[in-house]
Amino acid sequence: MLVLILLLTVGSVLVYISKYNFTPVSVNLGFYVFPNIPLFYVIVASLLFGLILSYLAYIIHNISASFTLRGKNKEIEKNKDEVLELTKRIHQLELEKEKIKNGSDSEPTDQNAL
Repeated sequence: MLVLILLLTVGSVLVYISKYNFTPVSVNLGFYVFPNIPLFYVIVASLLFGLILSYLAYIIHNISASFTLRGKNKEIEKNKDEVLELTKRIHQLELEKEKIKNGSDSEPTDQNAL
């Protein structure tokens, strides 16, 4: 329903603009000249061209952000693996500390060992 209301509003604005802007103008694009084009067509074409350019800029920004996030996710996974390895190493050192502290040659058993 919202889309229908938006389309009707945009259509009404375009009709209003076209009603009062049918004056023929010449459009110069470099070496090309387009004579006697209604001003309404020039207005609509420039509006569409601007919308297309902004949409392309939006797509390029999204692709860039996607690549950035992918790199960050890989970095997070790498750091998680490093944290896991360090946790294992800490646990091993704690076991060695207990072994030295007790003065026994037998390996202490730990229920929560990784």
